[in-house]
Amino acid sequence: MTSRSSIDVALARRLVDAQFPQWSALPIAEVEVDGWDNRTFRLGSELTVRLPSGDWYAQQVDKEQRWLPVLAPQLPLPIPTPVAQGTPGAGYPYPWSVYRWLDGELASKARIDDLSAFAMTLAGFLNALRRADATDGPPPGEHNFFRGGPLSTYEQEALEALDALGDEVPRDAILRAWEDAMSSTWERDPVWVHGDVAAGNLLVRDGRLAAVLDFGSSGIGDPACDAVIAWTCLSGASRDRFRDELDVDAATWSRGRGWALWKALITLVGHLERDSPGAAAPRRDIEQVLADHARD
Repeated sequence: MTSRSSIDVALARRLVDAQFPQWSALPIAEVEVDGWDNRTFRLGSELTVRLPSGDWYAQQVDKEQRWLPVLAPQLPLPIPTPVAQGTPGAGYPYPWSVYRWLDGELASKARIDDLSAFAMTLAGFLNALRRADATDGPPPGEHNFFRGGPLSTYEQEALEALDALGDEVPRDAILRAWEDAMSSTWERDPVWVHGDVAAGNLLVRDGRLAAVLDFGSSGIGDPACDAVIAWTCLSGASRDRFRDELDVDAATWSRGRGWALWKALITLVGHLERDSPGAAAPRRDIEQVLADHARD
């Protein structure tokens, strides 16, 4: 993995100037909120430069360049539009991308006027994504951290995290929810999944969902992983609206709870090991999953 600190404005400038001299006069600046898998820089007013920070993330470049233009016309909201693909250079070892800039605020920071309407719009987007032609789409693998694959991929990791947490969490209730999630598998044809439907990958404009970002974890398979936002961002009426509008059955919803539990458990372990105040978020996610499971 390349050091994130070495992926800076100066590197982006060298790469753009060497490979795309038509944009050498455009200013490059850091974006306000950056991701971990990739570093993103604004190029002029209409473009972004996206540089993977490691080997696994670099596998996503060709996939996004290939599939985003295919998916975009089939979706009801804007998604990133690839403009160019860069190659390794200037001491940087990975392929990289230039995209169109999408306006909006991250949903985690923005004011959403109506969370239930937001949930309904997001469900409609995911329904349309699953209807997109999945022929020859990328199956689960390292490129997307096995999103769309069976939940069993992460069972050992989830149970080890549960053991490590001990009395920090309600073990019996978690095991019941986990066993329920593991009781089914996706037995239909694979469908497109985004793979990382999180507030930080959703743009809001004028109080409404305006665009969906970061398809690095996309692929084809079981759509359960795309339901995770129901417990990490939504609650109450907005979660009910999301479930009502999302075209999934009870078993897929349950597997979605399993994906949310896995992520919350391993994240909580990490925060407690670092004595981080961030532990409150995965604790809340676990509580939300368990309350939803109990209600079912």
